[in-house]
Amino acid sequence: MSTTITSTTTYTIVDIRKTFEGFSADFRMIATRTGKKSIGEVENYLNDIMAWAENKYLKYVDITLIDANSKPLKAARYSVDENGKAIQSERAGNNDWQNIANTKLMIIASMKDSWLKMPEEGRAKFKLENNFKISWGRSQIDNSYSHLSKEAAQLYASKGYELKKENFK
Repeated sequence: MSTTITSTTTYTIVDIRKTFEGFSADFRMIATRTGKKSIGEVENYLNDIMAWAENKYLKYVDITLIDANSKPLKAARYSVDENGKAIQSERAGNNDWQNIANTKLMIIASMKDSWLKMPEEGRAKFKLENNFKISWGRSQIDNSYSHLSKEAAQLYASKGYELKKENFK
């Protein structure tokens, strides 16, 4: 006689928030090291990104250091996986960013179709209801990072909700 045991975990909004704690720590660390964003600015970005994440509109978010010609010099991508298997996060870190003259730190959010297909009035209502702090616009930055080398980094997770970090140098 054999017995099969299965385990199903369902993540909640609390798990999404836990998962993004690693991203938030990385973002604050990168902003501080580069000196390109204040902690207040970081918190404003986090407000908006968390609203998108908690409502499952976010596909990935990039933190990108660009030069005066908008060419990425370094980046970190955090890709959402709502069907992951990891139940807990690795420690935040691996953020050896430097303050380089004539550079800017940019945040690029890539959205799911559920956001992109929403009528503009719906998106505006969502932003108003979630007290958005940033005036987001279309990015002109090439975030394929094809000229940079890519390496897998931390995995942030809680009960199957995952945020996979990749560094581009």
